[in-house]
Formats: sequence, C-alpha cells, structure tokens
Amino acid sequence: MNVLTRVSGLMTNAPFILNLDCDMHVNNPKIALHALCVLLDSKGEKEVAFAQCPQQFYDGLKDDPFGNQLTTLFLYIWGGFGGLQGMIYVGTNCFHRRKVIYGLYAADQDIQNGKKGWNESVLEMEMVFGTSKRFVESASQALEGKKFAPKDNLCNYLEAAKKVSSCGYEDNTAWGKKVGWIYGSTSEDILTGLDIHTRGWRSEICSPDPIAFRGCSPQDNIVTLIQQKRWASGLFDILLSKHNPILGFLCGKLQFREALGYVWLLCWGLRSVPEICYAALPAYCILTNSSFLPEKLWIHGALFVTYNISTLSESLRTGLSIRTWWNTQKMMRITTMSGWFFGFLVILLKKLRISEPIFEITKKEQSSTSFDGVNQNSGRFSFNESPIFLPSTTILFVQLIALGTCLFGWAQHVRSGLGYGLGYGLGEVLCSAYLVACYWPFLKGLFGTGKQGIPLSTIIKSTMLTFLFVHFCKLTIIV
Repeated sequence: MNVLTRVSGLMTNAPFILNLDCDMHVNNPKIALHALCVLLDSKGEKEVAFAQCPQQFYDGLKDDPFGNQLTTLFLYIWGGFGGLQGMIYVGTNCFHRRKVIYGLYAADQDIQNGKKGWNESVLEMEMVFGTSKRFVESASQALEGKKFAPKDNLCNYLEAAKKVSSCGYEDNTAWGKKVGWIYGSTSEDILTGLDIHTRGWRSEICSPDPIAFRGCSPQDNIVTLIQQKRWASGLFDILLSKHNPILGFLCGKLQFREALGYVWLLCWGLRSVPEICYAALPAYCILTNSSFLPEKLWIHGALFVTYNISTLSESLRTGLSIRTWWNTQKMMRITTMSGWFFGFLVILLKKLRISEPIFEITKKEQSSTSFDGVNQNSGRFSFNESPIFLPSTTILFVQLIALGTCLFGWAQHVRSGLGYGLGYGLGEVLCSAYLVACYWPFLKGLFGTGKQGIPLSTIIKSTMLTFLFVHFCKLTIIV
C-alpha cells in the first residue's frame, strides 16, 4: 500500500485515496459522491480522516456455516465505534484523506502550511518522505492543500515513479513509521487506523443503499481459521507494542471510550486463554466430583439466557435466520479456542524471540461444483493435519469423557441410593453438553472420510492430551 501511495502521490497527488482489496468490486456507482459528502462537509473536512464502508459479500453460503460474513459485527460493533471517535479502518472499502496518510495531525488543520511537525528544510522532508525531489515536492503540495502542478512533462515523472516504487526506497525514512500505512503488525490496517485516531482525527461510516462494495469470502473453515489466526496475532501484537491504545489515550489524542473499544478488539488473541480454561473447567469438576457453580443457578442461567436472547434478536433484526445465529455462536467457540489461540501463541513466540510471525494470505477461491451445478460439500467442515484443529478436537474428547463419567456417576447414584453423593451439579453437566453441541462438526469429523474426516494423527495427539488432562484431574483428587 505504501508503494501505491507513493506512486499515485507522485503522478496525481489527488487529495483522496480509495483503498480496495483485489477481490472487491464496486456495487454502488455513486459511492465516491457519498464518501466525498462526508469528507468535504464543513465539519468533516477539518475532523474526518477517512470514510469506511462496511464489508458485504456476494458469495455467502446459506446460513453462514463458518460465521465469516460478519454481518452483525459491522452493524452493531463497528456501528458502536462510529458513535465514538469513529469507525476503525478495516483495510479495504475505505476513502482516505491523502494528507492524513502523509502524517498530518488534526491540530495542524488550522495552519496554512500543513508541514507543521516537519522541519521546513528539504533535508528534513527527504528524511521523512525519501530522497526523490519530485516526490518531496509532491508531498509538500499535498500537505499544503495545493493542487498538483508538475513543472515539466508528466512523462518525465515515470523515472521518478520507478525510483519511489523500489523496495529499498523507504530505507531510513519515516514510511511505515510516521507516514503511510504503519508497519509492525500483520493487522496493519487496524494499526494504521489506530495511529490516525491517536493523532486526533475522526472517521465516519459510509453505508449507502445499495451497499458500496462487495467481495468474496472464505469458502471453507480451514481458510476461515487461518484468517482469524492472522487477525488475532496482528491485533495482539499491537496490544503489546508502543501503539497500545491506552498509551494513545494518555500520550496522544485518542478518546478514552475509543481506546477501550480498541482494547476490546486487540484482546481477541488473549481472550483464547481464559476461554480454554473455562471450557476445561466443567469437565474438570465432573472428573474430580467437584463444583464451580452454586446450587441455585438462576443468576448464571439468567445471564446465559439474556446473552443468547440479545445476540439472537440482533441477528433477527439484521434479517438473518436462527440457524445463522447458531452457526455464528458455534464458530465463535471454535475460532476462539483454535484460530485465536494459535494467534496468541505466534506472538508469544515472537516476544520470546523464538520465531517471527508470517503473513498468511487468505485464499478466496470459488468452491468447485459438480455437473449439476451444486457443490456436494458446500458448508461442510473440512480437516487436515494442521495443528490448528488440535485444541478443538482435544476439548471435544475431554467433554465426551466428562459426560460419560457423569452418566456412570448418575447410574452409581441411583444404584447406591443416598449413600452416594455427587459433588457436581446440573450446571456443570449442561456446560459440557453445550460445548459438545458447539463442537458438533468435530464430532461428525471423527466418523467422516477424506477431507471431511479428522486425520488419524490429530486424533492420536488429541487422545494423548486428553489422557494427560484426566491424569491431572486424578492427581488433584489424591492431593
């Protein structure tokens, strides 16, 4: 993106930049007019850095079996951001103000010369934007709000364009640090938007009817989990960096509630650790004949029911089906304890200087179809030998053993009468049963064949981890 920004800034210096992923297409031909109404508004021109259009997809599978359409996320969560300092930048479908990308602070808007913050000398400008005199001239004009005025034939700028597009051009410059798209995370879009908000700018949602852009989404669960892993790792990396939103609030111009929203987002990877512990807790209680829930479950039950009614009503108001809502809830458990957990591990290894994260490109290929035009495996879970399926398979095994132990314990309780007591209650059993329902695709995968079956190597590894967990439970009983 920085290369494209430099080349376009050199050749045109247009005041606005449209950022689109390669799989997106324009669905509303008047979207540029809608975005400019936001960016050129008398108030927006001084405060709004970018206009973000929500994502929607044209190839969504029926009932969204993999939970990757993100419909309610954009409508409610991202809409909530829009009521604060502004919508986050999601990496595509966005109209940017060029001088903001060039590092301009919101406080500099009232200054006639937008270069405030950089020294007036050419040397300082070259240290920021690079050694191309033509590009430094172009950037100066953009920051000052002047129209692009080439001094000679535009064709003569081609050589300069080749120079600024080279990989080594940004060495020893501020590109990726203070100007352009910010480097240092596989979620560079969120990092760039966070940097813009920290500089005091706002952003706006631009959601016309019909929707502005449409694109394609992952067509199987493997690609979905890899995408979620990349997002979680990049977000968690930002949380542990100098770009932490709390620091942005204390030392920058990031608003407090906007900072809290960013913290919630950046904690996706970290959230996987307590969720795995919570998933293991009911099974642990059943295996150790103990309890972590009170006998009167009405408070906890009311919270669980209230949460599900709330999310269900959001889905129904959005026009989604009950099946879609359940698939979303199910995939949240699977994604958190697999994709997000591995994203957390990736950054943990990075901080320990053991390995560096890599950017895994999301494959968005159209699913193959049979002769009658119907894909027989559409919406079905696929598996491979990737370790990303190991936590989910292990959690399923642990819950199945816990439920089996529960049935055996109840049989013993009935056989022995009051002389045999159960330390756990109905709450722990319902928690384990709920997790088995969430991991139903993995239960089916145990009996599937080909790509729809869990590989034997994954089953063996998960079985060993399950035995270790059961052994740990027995040790705690002895202690």
